[in-house]
Amino acid sequence: METGIIALAAALAVAGGAIVGVYEAKVAIAAVEAIGKNPDASGKIQGMAIIGAAIAETSAIYGLLIAFLIIFILGA
Repeated sequence: METGIIALAAALAVAGGAIVGVYEAKVAIAAVEAIGKNPDASGKIQGMAIIGAAIAETSAIYGLLIAFLIIFILGA
């Protein structure tokens, strides 16, 4: 029972990464549409999209780190 709870907690911590992936895709779609409408501003749009994706990705990495801590510290 304890192993199942630890696995569930780790899965919930990693689930944030899946949600982040969906929203990063939405950012990429919006950036491509914006560049299509205004090609002259492609440098600024691309830079902001990359920065936004990098900031969002940190929360996914933190979720993965927490999952590893849950599995290896509590599971031991």
